[in-house]
Amino acid sequence: MASIAKVLRPLARAAASSSTRPLRPAFSRTAPQARCLSATASRREVDISDIPPTPITHLSETEALMSDSVSKFAQDVILPKAREMDEAEAMDPAVVEQLFEQGLMGVEIPEEYGGSGMNFTAAIIAIEELARVDPSVSVMCDVHNTLCNTAILKYGSERLKKEWLPRLATNTVGSFCLSEPVSGSDAFALATKATRTDNGYKINGSKMWITNSVEANFFIVFANLDPSKKYKGITAFVVEKGTPGFSIAKKEKKLGIKASSTCVINFDDVEIPKENLLGNEFEGYKYAIGLLNEGRIGIAAQMTGLALGAWENAAGYAWNDRKQFGQLIGEFQGMQHQLAQAWTEIQAARALVYNAARKKEAGEDFVMDAAMAKLYSSQVAGKVSGQAVEWMGGMGFVREGLAEKYFRDSKIGAIYEGTSNIQLTTIGKHLQKTYTK
Repeated sequence: MASIAKVLRPLARAAASSSTRPLRPAFSRTAPQARCLSATASRREVDISDIPPTPITHLSETEALMSDSVSKFAQDVILPKAREMDEAEAMDPAVVEQLFEQGLMGVEIPEEYGGSGMNFTAAIIAIEELARVDPSVSVMCDVHNTLCNTAILKYGSERLKKEWLPRLATNTVGSFCLSEPVSGSDAFALATKATRTDNGYKINGSKMWITNSVEANFFIVFANLDPSKKYKGITAFVVEKGTPGFSIAKKEKKLGIKASSTCVINFDDVEIPKENLLGNEFEGYKYAIGLLNEGRIGIAAQMTGLALGAWENAAGYAWNDRKQFGQLIGEFQGMQHQLAQAWTEIQAARALVYNAARKKEAGEDFVMDAAMAKLYSSQVAGKVSGQAVEWMGGMGFVREGLAEKYFRDSKIGAIYEGTSNIQLTTIGKHLQKTYTK
């Protein structure tokens, strides 16, 4: 299979340099052409007063091809292995290798570093399409792109960029180490400590619920360099697997996304050079907040992709296979109403996701939009995947198909990268600030 990135790079370059380009809607295969701002400079840097408004669901040519290409890749390569990986509770190394070969692990990394050089929405599209087939593969791609790659692109020194971006784009999985046994939603209560040494820093502590731990060789680690400053002492570091004192203590057995590795990681006098400082000392808490705000759009896309996959799987069964009382069950009005309601909610969730992604690209404040997208997408994913099991009856309940897997995988959406209650708190605080007189 030809690399997706190689096919799309010329289009991405043309899109970035062109003032207009054809678009395609995300929710349909055909549509009128219009203009989109997804790959242009920030709105604060361009005059858009003469540009007619465009539906947020319209995709540039590059984005549309990304959607089609990743969909085909997921169907051809990942789907045949999805059940096997879930049962084994392990990611097939060949799948990881092919994600890199297709350019899906370096979507926003510039071409000069070996990446695909595309925009944020292209990454969101890839995450959604992967989740339609296997949310475990999707979250690996999501965390790697929206958290790890973005961290180096935004906060890394030139040395870190030159050392790590080519590897992150081509062969090295990344992992984001923030959560701890004592700090979940209260992430800044972390107990992992860093101390200065003659040559750099020494890290001691442990991290919990760390995604991609088994596959990763690159870890962004948050530790408190000065506990007297409380959360303002938090600093971010780059740690490579294999560094003395670094160890994976436990691989969790989970309800869902079983093929995605989630582990406890210990740091026992882990010494790293001063060059492995990410950004500036005492600014790690700012980096974590900013990265998670972007990452939540990725998780929202994972959930809309999951909901689409669950709906399509069940709808195909209802309208093509399962007959009762002499007709296909999808022909009953009661079933059609449920399918229609679920489809409407999925598209509403997708609108929130795409709106948040476009606002992020346009340089606008997207924090509340990201929170709303993640909150609602996870709710819809849980509801629709649960309904899909019921629509399929016994066939939805057995492990022979994917319906029950979508249902199990959906639950994590309300938990990681900020629980649903945390998203509600974020939304509520933004609204309070706006409406307090």
